[in-house]
Amino acid sequence: MTELAGLKPQHFLWEMQGRVAVIRLSRPERKNPLTFDSYAELRDTFRALPYASDVDVVVFASNGGNFCSGGDVHDIIGPLVGMDMRDLLAFTRMTGDLVKSMIACHKPIIAAVDGICVGAGAIMAMASDLRLATPEAKCAFLFTRVGLAGCDMGACAMLPRIIGQGRAAELLYTGRTMLAAEGHSWGFWNALHPAADLTAEAMKLAARLAAGPVFAHGMTKTQLNQEWNMGLEQAIEAEAQAQAICMQTRDFERAYHAFVAKEKPVFQGD
Repeated sequence: MTELAGLKPQHFLWEMQGRVAVIRLSRPERKNPLTFDSYAELRDTFRALPYASDVDVVVFASNGGNFCSGGDVHDIIGPLVGMDMRDLLAFTRMTGDLVKSMIACHKPIIAAVDGICVGAGAIMAMASDLRLATPEAKCAFLFTRVGLAGCDMGACAMLPRIIGQGRAAELLYTGRTMLAAEGHSWGFWNALHPAADLTAEAMKLAARLAAGPVFAHGMTKTQLNQEWNMGLEQAIEAEAQAQAICMQTRDFERAYHAFVAKEKPVFQGD
């Protein structure tokens, strides 16, 4: 195991509040676009999170009234036009690896989205486990609007599972903006909060998860993602094994003794 509380990334902001890591992209004057470097550093950070002993939950927060404007037009889009196929594939695999690392990090991720959330920003929100937004949030999978396919970074696999095939198809074909109210009614956003309350509400939810049985939360995240590719019988067996493992934890025993004593359990993540 390792500790990440002292992490000092070069290409995004990192802050610890208790055992909750808060990530913000760091160029609010440009609506927080991604660069080659920030993609890679985010990927590597999420890859390290399964081994972090001091982080239980991640909040992916907005900065300066916006979440993320996608890949930087000058720092990413321009150079891509001049690349050959080998380099282009290396880039698209790297962006996909960011999503893979978010899925595999074993920590719940809460996206707190205000303002612009488009392109790869929309993907990062999609890849989070829980998504909060403001009524002003504007989310768009706008890849077709720049001549690309809508099947970017796992969108064609993940988005239909969240909002349904037909709704996902419309957003991915047209690249139009999904307004906050319809995103909430479709289940993309778990809740909407005023901008002044968004971060506090995200941190409240994160604190609740961090105070829970965090080993079991990691197991839940694993099963939510692995069971996409399982039949029902295999899923039931996988959950039987996962639950038997969780029954060996001290948190399970703590919960039992607290119940008997008519007290609230105090979980410690082991």
